[in-house]
Amino acid sequence: MEDRRPTHRASLSGSAAGSLVAALLGCCWLLAFPSSCNGQTLTTFHPERKEWAFNHLTVHQNTGALYIGAVNRVYKLSGNLTLLVSHDTGPEDDNKACYPPLIVQPCSEPLVATDNVNKLLLVDYSQNRLLACGSLYQGVCKLLRLDDLFILVEPSHKKEHYLSSVNQTGTMYGVIVPSSQGHDGTLFIGTAVGGKQDYFPTISSRKLPRDPESSAMLDYELHTDFVSSLIKIPSDTLALVAHFDIHYVYGFASGGFVYFLTVQPETPENGMSSSGGSAGDPFYTSRIVRLCKDDRKFHSYVSLPVGCVKAGVEYRLLQAAYLGKPGRVLAAALGVGAQDDVLFAVFAKGQKQFHRPPDDSALCAFTVRDVNARIKERLQSCYQGEGHLELNWLLGKDVQCTKAVSVGRGAERGGGTKSRLIPLNLEGCCDDPL
Repeated sequence: MEDRRPTHRASLSGSAAGSLVAALLGCCWLLAFPSSCNGQTLTTFHPERKEWAFNHLTVHQNTGALYIGAVNRVYKLSGNLTLLVSHDTGPEDDNKACYPPLIVQPCSEPLVATDNVNKLLLVDYSQNRLLACGSLYQGVCKLLRLDDLFILVEPSHKKEHYLSSVNQTGTMYGVIVPSSQGHDGTLFIGTAVGGKQDYFPTISSRKLPRDPESSAMLDYELHTDFVSSLIKIPSDTLALVAHFDIHYVYGFASGGFVYFLTVQPETPENGMSSSGGSAGDPFYTSRIVRLCKDDRKFHSYVSLPVGCVKAGVEYRLLQAAYLGKPGRVLAAALGVGAQDDVLFAVFAKGQKQFHRPPDDSALCAFTVRDVNARIKERLQSCYQGEGHLELNWLLGKDVQCTKAVSVGRGAERGGGTKSRLIPLNLEGCCDDPL
């Protein structure tokens, strides 16, 4: 692989980290090499049925245990792929038209045995538990004990407990901000909604009480008649772009922020449908979304396009991402320290065929420091009245930035209602008691 400092573009279109790679994810079995690593012997693990594909895998940072979210199962494995515990999650009788789900009230729709696709698998380290969310019953979640996958709680009696009925993996991602100093944790969730924008928010933050039996489990952090810890896709957006949705490919926390990497269809700049709502092959844009960890009103929501350019070829279709620390050589090439956060992302070529991406792909590296610097530049120019908010899908049109009275700390509140989605503190997060 070529060893050179990546080049950047002003739109945060990114950094191509040397050579192109083709990424292949094995979804139906796992391999593990023994400690001798002689290249001959290997251990495998596969589900009971080949159609019950693996959806998510997470490795415990301290114990090394593997947790796998699969269709109809959650597994716990040892480091050498020995099965320790298996927890059944499906199939169960269900119908996606049942809302609220039939586990809450009877449903008149015909019921059929339905697979439960694992859509989210997160370790809550502060409370020694595993959050597993599936596609059954409009997308309910379970909290499982890490040791034996015993069900601690399965919240399902409030509409907030239904995250999304989309049964595709790779459409939802979550980030846990752990409990600390006597405060409960927070779960940030981004999800595709499958046309049910009235039922499900595309992004939200939920309470994660330390007590699993708490009645507030997975409630919105803030929910009033005027402001809530969520954003929904407006119905008007679907009139502009048929089947519009936002796919959340990856998410992470770093410093005082939570980040999501998304892929979504482009929306017309003038608020008018260019295709009459027809279901053609739209252009997609990959974006990085940032929120303050403690922003319960989502005023700090901001996003920028992200992608790579290699030898004049653009790679804009995000496929996968991972946050890690750089090795010595890469850290030197990127101009960061060994403990700085680096985001690695794989993009397919072009901006079309998101659901059937081309084989040509690129592995790219972004330092979180650079991401924050680009966002700061974007916000500073917007506070000067330059450019647009780039939130066509949310506002119905490309709204011009409004010049603020001041961009200094604590004095930016003169920007008017149109700039309320802009963070008030360019260096960090807003100090908002609510």
